Amino acid sequence: MMGETELFGVYLNAELITSLLALILTWGLHRLLVWRGLHRHIWHLALFETALFFIAWGAVLAIVTPTLPGTTP
Repeated sequence: MMGETELFGVYLNAELITSLLALILTWGLHRLLVWRGLHRHIWHLALFETALFFIAWGAVLAIVTPTLPGTTP
């Protein structure tokens, strides 16, 4: 994965960019749960949100990170 990205002369770390994408995805999934009324059935909402964020971050990394040479996808 890339080490850093330049945006308008400011170098941003790759973890910052991918975590912000995961945060946006988590926010969207949370809004979907609230809209459907499913958030009422979650026992510990803060713990669920944290786990959802790390799952979303892993998914973003799996999509963004290119396959290493010599490995199979």
